[in-house]
Amino acid sequence: MRIITGLAKGRKLMVPEGNNTRPTLDRVKESLFNIISNNLNINDSKVLDLFAGSGGLGLECISRGAKFCIFCEKDKNTFSYLRQNVINLGFSSCCELYNHDAFFVLKKCSQRNLKFDIIFLDPPYSKGLIEKAIKSISEYNILDKEGIIITEYDEKDILPDKIDNYVKYRTEKYGRVRISFWTEEEINE
Repeated sequence: MRIITGLAKGRKLMVPEGNNTRPTLDRVKESLFNIISNNLNINDSKVLDLFAGSGGLGLECISRGAKFCIFCEKDKNTFSYLRQNVINLGFSSCCELYNHDAFFVLKKCSQRNLKFDIIFLDPPYSKGLIEKAIKSISEYNILDKEGIIITEYDEKDILPDKIDNYVKYRTEKYGRVRISFWTEEEINE
C-alpha cells in the first residue's frame, strides 16, 4: 500500500498483518480519487476518515493538499500503525488522531462545529455501521453542503439509495468491494 500522488507520492504505508483490516487496494484508491477529483477540489479540503485503519484514504487526501484530516480508528494495534504512518509522512501538523469509537468522534466533531468536505466510511463489513454513521452525520450536520461521503462495503451488504437527507449518486464495484458516493439531497421548494 502506498500514497499514489502529491507530496508523499510513492511512499509506502505500514499496515498490520492479518485480517483485521482491509487496506483499500492501490488500483481501487486511484479510481476512487479520480472520481473525487471530478466532483470537488481536494486542495484545502477538510477530511474525516472514520474507521481509518492504517489511514490510507485520509493520508492520500493530505498528500494531495487537503487542509487537515481527522482520523478515527478504534483498534489499538491498528491505531499504532496509523500513528506511525502520519509521523513517517511528516503530516502530524495537519492530522488529528483518535483511538476511539467512531460515534464518539462524530459527536465530538459536532460539538466543535466542524464541517467536512469529504467523509470516508469503511467500517467492518455486514454490521450496519454505514447506515448508523450516515444517520449520525445527518443528525450532527457535519458534512459541508457541497461535501461528499464515500462508503466502502462488501457486495453482499445492501444499502438503500437514501439515508436521512443523503442520497447515493454513484456506486462502483471492484471485485467483491463496492464504493458508493453520497451527497446531500437537494430539496426543491
